[in-house]
Amino acid sequence: MASNSSYQKRRLFSSYFWVVISVFLVLFMLGLQGFFLLNSQKLADYFREQVPMSIYFKDSAKDVEMQQLEKSLQMADYTKSAVFVSAEEGAQKTMDDLGEDFVAKLDGFNPIPNSIDVRLNASFVDDAQIQQIADDLAAKDFVQEVSYDKPLVSLLNENVKRISFWMLIVSGVFIFIAFLLINSSIRLSIYAKRFTIKTMQMVGATKGFIRKPFIMTSIRLGFFGALLALIALGGVVYWMDGYVPELEILQNYQMLAILFVGVLVFGILISLISTFFATTRYLNLRTDQLYY
Repeated sequence: MASNSSYQKRRLFSSYFWVVISVFLVLFMLGLQGFFLLNSQKLADYFREQVPMSIYFKDSAKDVEMQQLEKSLQMADYTKSAVFVSAEEGAQKTMDDLGEDFVAKLDGFNPIPNSIDVRLNASFVDDAQIQQIADDLAAKDFVQEVSYDKPLVSLLNENVKRISFWMLIVSGVFIFIAFLLINSSIRLSIYAKRFTIKTMQMVGATKGFIRKPFIMTSIRLGFFGALLALIALGGVVYWMDGYVPELEILQNYQMLAILFVGVLVFGILISLISTFFATTRYLNLRTDQLYY
């Protein structure tokens, strides 16, 4: 008798353990998907803001004109950063990139003009707006040329739209799969107790009374599984913040709150719903149907 009781306890613990592990793994993967989905726009903005625009001045440009343009750019709505680069600094940078002193080969002549390196805010990095900004700057009498990588801007925007679309599709599919996996794990644990459910019903227990302990147990299991997923997810978020500090992930409290609360609520909610329907199914079966 004692041996049978011990066996039942081990079986029950094993059932609960695998439910928690299943919930943990599914919610962790779902949390990762949600993390990248919530940060997809920020990642896209980060790459857009790395697209350089260079404004080259004519040799006849006056210092005051270059300084005024730099200040006006720094105050413009579309500007993230604007840094003046003198002809000497531009030549030194070019020599560092080339690995040779091209100025010496040109007998001391420096062909690199004074310039301003501009980074635009992400919302202005699209084909139409960036071209309009470039045209307005190029129209100034003391500006020789405005240069930026047009094919890169087009390719970047196309890829951002494509990736965002597929991330939404994958997220929807993954949520559906997560629901099925967690639901299956809980249904299996309820299946092992189907005779207990029917016995309680036969002695007069109401459906609500029978469901309550199963639902409370499943909510606890869902909570523990979600808690493990949040711990693992927190480690990933912390690592990502150190790996890409420019995204300031840990400073985005709203995103983190949505992500962590969403994982926790989903874990508890899916456990509750799955248990409710699983117990209802066995409550509605006839005794002879429990064997199939």
